[in-house]
Amino acid sequence: MGSAASKVPAQPLNAAPESLDEKGFVRSQSNTAATSPTAASQPLATDGSISLSNVNAWESAAAADPKIQLARTILAHNNIKSTLTSREAGVAIPHVFNHEVDFKVAPVTNQKSSGRCWLFATTNVIRHEVMKKLKLKEFQLSQSYLFFWDKLNKSNYYLELSIENADLPVDDRLVNFLANDLISDGGQWDMAVNLLETYGLVPQPVYPESFHSSASSPINSLLKLKLREHALTLRALSSSLKADDSVSPESAISTLRAKKEELMQEIYTIMSATLGVPPKPDASFTWEYYTEDGKYAKWEGTPLQFYKAFTAKFSPAESFSLINDPRNEYGRLYTVDKLGNIWGGRPVLYVNTEIDDLKQAIVRSIKAGQPVFFGCDVGQFSDSGKGVGIMDTDYFEYEQAFNITLGLTKAQRLQTNESAMTHAMVISGVHVDEKTGRPVRFKVENSWGEDSGVQGYNVMSDKWFDQFVFQVVVHKSLATKEQVKIFESGERVVLPAWDPMGALA
Repeated sequence: MGSAASKVPAQPLNAAPESLDEKGFVRSQSNTAATSPTAASQPLATDGSISLSNVNAWESAAAADPKIQLARTILAHNNIKSTLTSREAGVAIPHVFNHEVDFKVAPVTNQKSSGRCWLFATTNVIRHEVMKKLKLKEFQLSQSYLFFWDKLNKSNYYLELSIENADLPVDDRLVNFLANDLISDGGQWDMAVNLLETYGLVPQPVYPESFHSSASSPINSLLKLKLREHALTLRALSSSLKADDSVSPESAISTLRAKKEELMQEIYTIMSATLGVPPKPDASFTWEYYTEDGKYAKWEGTPLQFYKAFTAKFSPAESFSLINDPRNEYGRLYTVDKLGNIWGGRPVLYVNTEIDDLKQAIVRSIKAGQPVFFGCDVGQFSDSGKGVGIMDTDYFEYEQAFNITLGLTKAQRLQTNESAMTHAMVISGVHVDEKTGRPVRFKVENSWGEDSGVQGYNVMSDKWFDQFVFQVVVHKSLATKEQVKIFESGERVVLPAWDPMGALA
């Protein structure tokens, strides 16, 4: 799984930095006590079960604590997430920023009941330049267009992997993992680049939303059912071909791919019926629109031409991912085995670096007028409720209410499946402390509609960034020379397919 833990480990939410274990990970006092051999030398239940003696002892301790009694009175009738919020923390993190991108976009986008956040984040970054150049008041790129081509290619990718790994037992860990979530709605930056470079972009009116692009679960279930069946068909065919000594390996691959293409016809049929037939990347379309002052205008060209016309300044293909993964060595290039969407396309690549490097990349990008795609664990210590929109580790007072310490570090959360990249959004502003020059909070553009956060936007604290931001995409011109050198080196550490860094936002 890559290299040794970094020399400067991420800290838990409220731990003293000097409390380290033998591997260099921060431990809270409660964790240290819990792992001490003298902390509890004799269990009440010697067989490992929960005995009534255990329950009586726990209840005696809780009942003697007035704070716990108050918590029981209140929390039995209320949601802990809405009840245990800190008024002080909310006041301390206003939705105000001293550096923002110089162009405001609209409308706030809404991915609805789908996992397309990465495609929304990608198109929300690119639409800034489209709207500026064409002088538009409101505009969206077609997320559904990219969704169609991504889903079709992921289906092909899974069947190619099924051919590649046909010799492995069907219950092998890798085969089982690949079949688990084979065509996830989610994705990564390099996968978006594959789509953009191959298929281009179109405005949303050219390929609008369908029911199943906005509510993807039904079509995903049907496609997975067929693809798993197709994978077994290809495995059986592979076995029969290899048993025939007259069939060369090259001929076997050719036969398998011909069969795969036959099976893919069914996938395309399902997708085109439920999502609509998309424009071809090399076919010309006409888009008619009004400018911000109400004047009629039109654009003519292919999806690939449209993409190239509005991404010349900060090309997605010339941008790459910085990550902060404290489990692994900084200053190295990482990839994840078997992760991708377009077969033979650009691999998913990450330059692992210190958390402050991610923040400085954001500051440089915002000052240059470029919004930033980023990946995070959005469900942790955040409230996207209407009118709230706060992402801050100090906002929820769980430790106070329950007399507990939340002591996991960022590395430990990754190691124990407590945390991973679950969501992609866009940073379009940052508040920098004028004395220190360090960022203290960030403006986050989400894709959950206007009723999420403050008119679709969240504010993220610096502490939250440290703990739950994993990825920031930066253009080469805004990265450091060392970061670009690592990215272009091609010397990759390959993480296993099931590594948390393979999570699709």
